[in-house]
Amino acid sequence: MEERRKNARTKLESKIVIKRVDQEDQEMNIEVIDVSKSGIGFSCSEPLLIGSVYKTVLTLWTKEVLHVFVEIVRIEKKDDCYVYGGIFIGMSEIEAKRIEVYQMFAQENQ
Repeated sequence: MEERRKNARTKLESKIVIKRVDQEDQEMNIEVIDVSKSGIGFSCSEPLLIGSVYKTVLTLWTKEVLHVFVEIVRIEKKDDCYVYGGIFIGMSEIEAKRIEVYQMFAQENQ
């Protein structure tokens, strides 16, 4: 698969809930595959639409919680689930730095 992210990816084992911004009642559990300071890769059994925006709470290994918006930019069907790529929208530089720090520690502990 062609690399499309501008920033390095780091694995992040996490399950989180995402909620579509324009739909009040629809929440879905997703499994995070990897994260970079500009986006996230995740899998989900539900079909999502490219261009749709979701509100989510991302918890880093330090238990820091980031409230972020994710826009779906890539979809790939694998077996009985979908693998998605999303970019963070409106993420502050401070939150992006938190992800960079997480990546530094994750690389040191590999």
